Amino acid sequence: MATAYTTPPPAGDGFRARVQRMGGHLAGMVMPNIGAFIAWGLITALFIPTGWVPNEELAELGDPMIKILLPLLIGYTGGRMVHGQRGAVVGAVATIGLVAGADIPMFLGAMIIGPLAAYLMKLFDGLIEDRVRPGFEMLVDNFSAGILAAAMAIAGKVAIGPVVRTLTEAAGDGVGWLVDHDVLPLTSVLIEPAKVLFLNNAINHGVLGPLGVQQAAETGKSILFMLESNPGPGLGVLLAYMFFGPRRLRPSTPAAMIIHFFGGIHEIYFPYILMKPRMILAAIAGGATGVAIFLASGTGLVAAPSPGSIFAYLAQTPRGTGNWIGVYSGMLASVAVSFAVGAVLLGFGRLAESSKEKDAPDGGAPASTEDPAAPEASAGSEAPEGAGGPEGPDGTRTGEGAGPGGDTTQQPATR
Repeated sequence: MATAYTTPPPAGDGFRARVQRMGGHLAGMVMPNIGAFIAWGLITALFIPTGWVPNEELAELGDPMIKILLPLLIGYTGGRMVHGQRGAVVGAVATIGLVAGADIPMFLGAMIIGPLAAYLMKLFDGLIEDRVRPGFEMLVDNFSAGILAAAMAIAGKVAIGPVVRTLTEAAGDGVGWLVDHDVLPLTSVLIEPAKVLFLNNAINHGVLGPLGVQQAAETGKSILFMLESNPGPGLGVLLAYMFFGPRRLRPSTPAAMIIHFFGGIHEIYFPYILMKPRMILAAIAGGATGVAIFLASGTGLVAAPSPGSIFAYLAQTPRGTGNWIGVYSGMLASVAVSFAVGAVLLGFGRLAESSKEKDAPDGGAPASTEDPAAPEASAGSEAPEGAGGPEGPDGTRTGEGAGPGGDTTQQPATR
């Protein structure tokens, strides 16, 4: 039976806990809609001119899905997280103000305006609670939601949308500056965080793509096509999660790896980084490693690999042994480095267990790996006197002094 996506909330008010909570909210807006992302990715991978089964008519489905449908779903889900169905409705309407006329996917804007509109709706409902005369409840509810939703849609079109576009253009200009100054490996410092915020298409198709086309026309290939589209860093992050991540997430990683590496749908691994924001360092390290090897080997692709899958790379790699070695050695190195850094950041599993942070969000108390809903244990609590000995896999303590009369099972302490 399908269940809503949730992550255990971290305890504490520290910076790391606040970042983790924010990442959990962002992931919560995306994960329920992964099916829609997969549908868009499959249609794109199959029917675009460079796809597996090119079809011009069916390829027309891709643009409205990425620019309208997916942002609307994110805005709807974000509003629902804040204020139920009423929040979902006003969040979706508000998101329309962002996507109307936009030439880039407004994922980041939807993540802002959907919850914001729902929060304002929640505040209004709290103000008028028990103050509406009997018989007027439906009238007030419907008109208040309609007025607020319309106002937020206008605000999205006039105010929030331009801000998001400015941020997107700024990120693209930053990448362009690094390209112009021949410090390509450092582009990963901007590209990888921007990808996780769903600005990957804007950077790839808005900045790197046009520059790469110009370079390919002159030299027959371009390294710029590989800066954002390299599937290596994402694959390394997913491998780190599969071996060392929280146990509740490990079963989902093999399918995500197939969709990401073979299908080219990079969005599938973004929520994994949003759940543990420090994992962006692994993606940056892997991306920079790959770019450095691409640059040192003087390789490139003849056109943009769309989507960024291994099959698209095979199709766009120019002939010549040197090109093949450069492209795929760089890709494999980026997988290895992002996996290694990700494993360190995740504590190699055992390290997380020994420090009582196993399967716990950053800055939070540890939760049970078998049952995410299990009560949290106090990270700093000590065992009662006489309960020494190592802790067994089922949470009981065994060994000397485990209990009176040789009883090796410690009874739960009463709080």
